[in-house]
Amino acid sequence: MRFFLVPISTKRAFIYCRPPKTVNTGYVDRATNKAAEIWANWEKSEKGWKKQLVNYGHVILQRIPYEEWGLKSIPPLNASREIQEAQQKQKMDVMYPKNAIKSEDVFGILRKLGTERQELHRRRMWWCIGIAPLTAPIAIIPLVPNIPFFYLVYRAWSHWRAWSGSKHLIHLLDLNLINPHAFPELENFYATRLSKNGVPAYQEKDNINNSNEHTNKDAETNTSTSKADAPTDERLLLEMKDGKELGEILETPAIAIEVERAVLQVGQKLKLEEEKRKEKKSH
Repeated sequence: MRFFLVPISTKRAFIYCRPPKTVNTGYVDRATNKAAEIWANWEKSEKGWKKQLVNYGHVILQRIPYEEWGLKSIPPLNASREIQEAQQKQKMDVMYPKNAIKSEDVFGILRKLGTERQELHRRRMWWCIGIAPLTAPIAIIPLVPNIPFFYLVYRAWSHWRAWSGSKHLIHLLDLNLINPHAFPELENFYATRLSKNGVPAYQEKDNINNSNEHTNKDAETNTSTSKADAPTDERLLLEMKDGKELGEILETPAIAIEVERAVLQVGQKLKLEEEKRKEKKSH
């Protein structure tokens, strides 16, 4: 299992996990894979309700926060314990670009990503589970699938995976099983993006110290850049097209869609914030 810490802007990053190929999938994962196959077949439809449903579905899925997708990539905590035993509690590598994220900030960023949405996913999971049975009457309508029910079930599962993924990440941090590892090829990838956006690259001579001192202080760091060196305004570091190249560098093609989604969402937030600032100045 390997983690990637991917900066999207000068102030935001997301975590993505590439699980080992030897992990045995459980009933939930097999059911999820089966649902993915059905969805893929529906995407091949040229017309009809399946095609319309797929189109609407893509819009809805694109709105799910990129942070949630990242946490969902982390295997559930129970499965992770089995992995740790098999690997004799071997530390998990977290690959990151040292010229875009300071090494002393890595632990703080990871803890923030693992804690800030944990309670939200727990609450929304139970909300979806509670509301889903109320959609049962729709099932009596002939030839019409109970889409609201299936959507709520999917969202409940999605929140559960993100909640479990966040707990797994914190579990690894608490046991000091995280090993930040600067990745040269990733640094080369970001060097061009940093220069293009006028963001100074961090220059560090010493490798990161993985002592307990860092683990104890990691919660104090809440941003991916230091306040002294970071630009006052937040800027995007990536473009949507960068996802494919990043997937090739990390040998993880699936991360491409996550990068595209994150860039789109962060870009929309920054645009909205800029409009609000301009509106405030005009008044």
